[in-house]
Amino acid sequence: MSDGGGGAGDLRGRTKAFALRVIRLYTALPRRVDAQVIGKQVLRSGTSVGANYREAWRARSRAEFVSKLGDCLKELDETAYWLELLGESGIVPADRLDNLHDECNQLIAIFTTIAKKTKEKTN
Repeated sequence: MSDGGGGAGDLRGRTKAFALRVIRLYTALPRRVDAQVIGKQVLRSGTSVGANYREAWRARSRAEFVSKLGDCLKELDETAYWLELLGESGIVPADRLDNLHDECNQLIAIFTTIAKKTKEKTN
């Protein structure tokens, strides 16, 4: 399948780097119950993006590829939500989350573009 531009390797590396950043965020969270509950949610959703993207590359059809990209988008949107909660609750200073949240939003834009271009090629 085609990723619409920047290269699969670039996006594979970028989603892995994103996951590693989420892991580091989780390990730095306070050991309070609220922080750990939200932290586990962001850990799960943020690390699954790259795994879903790798699955997309093993898709047997364009429809399956687009479906897996949809899974990536779902997980990224969920990750954005948990990052917002971490910041707005005061568990993590919001400004410390800005770069990670920005990367999440950039990945959402990239995956949305790839999905749209792939759908256009199908029609």
